[in-house]
Amino acid sequence: MMKHLQKLTAPFILKWGYVFNNSKPIFGSFQKVRFYASAKKPKLKQEEEEECHIPRAVKKEAQAVLLDYLHSTRSLQFMDAEHMSKNSPFFLSNLLQRIDNENDIRRSLTRFLRYHPINEFEPFFESIGLKPCQYLPFLPRDLMFLNDDHRLLDNYHILCNYGISRNKIGRIFAEAPEIFRYDSGVLDLKLASFHGVGIDQSIVVKLVSASPYLLIGNVHKEFFQVVEELKKTGVEYSWIEEQLNGDSIDWSHLFELICFLNGLGLTDQQLGKLICQVPGLLFDCSGRTTFSLIGFWLKFGIQIPKLLDVFLHLPQIPITTFVFNMRQCYLFLIEIEMPVLEIGTIIHSYPTLLGSCVLKKATSLLTTLNTGKKRLCSVIKENPEFLRNLVRGAKVERLPIAEEELRSKMMKTKFLLDLGFAENSSGMEKALKLFRGKGVELQERFDCW
Repeated sequence: MMKHLQKLTAPFILKWGYVFNNSKPIFGSFQKVRFYASAKKPKLKQEEEEECHIPRAVKKEAQAVLLDYLHSTRSLQFMDAEHMSKNSPFFLSNLLQRIDNENDIRRSLTRFLRYHPINEFEPFFESIGLKPCQYLPFLPRDLMFLNDDHRLLDNYHILCNYGISRNKIGRIFAEAPEIFRYDSGVLDLKLASFHGVGIDQSIVVKLVSASPYLLIGNVHKEFFQVVEELKKTGVEYSWIEEQLNGDSIDWSHLFELICFLNGLGLTDQQLGKLICQVPGLLFDCSGRTTFSLIGFWLKFGIQIPKLLDVFLHLPQIPITTFVFNMRQCYLFLIEIEMPVLEIGTIIHSYPTLLGSCVLKKATSLLTTLNTGKKRLCSVIKENPEFLRNLVRGAKVERLPIAEEELRSKMMKTKFLLDLGFAENSSGMEKALKLFRGKGVELQERFDCW
């Protein structure tokens, strides 16, 4: 652990590059801060998003014919043939378009399949959860029949028998096709290795479905390292299972983050409590969100020892919400034109405050507070806790008139009274609005006349 921890210095955190362009503190010059954001997933083709509309009676007849062909004619296992015939709507739709007699679907389709063997890999890949545009690159060039690819079927059956849903195996194939080229017994041993550290089969099913690459090479050892570290903190396997929502997880990133948090000085008990209170700290984008937040703090001069106190006082809200709030507060301070040095001081001294506040828009706040940017910057600088009064849902009241503004108004009023305006009259109110500058300046000019 200590050998690995020595590599986790500030440059290591900043290598993630999700936030900043260089590793110098932000004090002294303005730099635009970019927080980490996950890439958008490409949309599937519209025609493949829509369900194939086949009349129910026709669909039932076609599925029966395809089942009989795959099982009786092509000698596939009944469970495989049945699943393929019932879960390949695109293939079935294309197949029906190739027959002429629509009045007798069963007879026409049976005759067609007798003289036109199909590429069995197409309904197979579709039945395990892949769309045509996804499985086209995986279609073998020199094979048409599934029984000719023994390794594919053998490893497919191992996953099915282990308890992994057939329609989720497509994701495993897409992300880790090497698994389906394993020799006999290799995949069994890899699955069994998880039981060697005391993990239940139900958890392994979720793990493999979410992170198929755990079954490639020695990657699963990175997972074991994470599990071992979490066990030290008192985190149970059942808790880990609750955090698996189907998203792919980079366990090497998680291990690096755990090592970094340990290096801050957190005890095992403190780390376990923190992880359970803010689970996204580890599992949101495989820890990338947390690394980006750490990089943000380091750029504003927060030293690593200070980070220990920050993490110990993190609010019990999702880490993504905390990062979003922090970003919005930062942009708010930029918008009201607060000097960068002063922004850095506030972020350095009140990181958890900024991550807990969901601020209203600056333009509306300036109107409601009846003040300017300079005055608001001064108020926040004197008391950063004032930001809590500016959160969404809170009733925002006007700022009290500053002493200097009050004195200026009194001088303007005295000046107008000397000119003959009646006190509290409508004429005086209009004149006060028309006069620019400070009351002292107006009085001085009047004295010069």
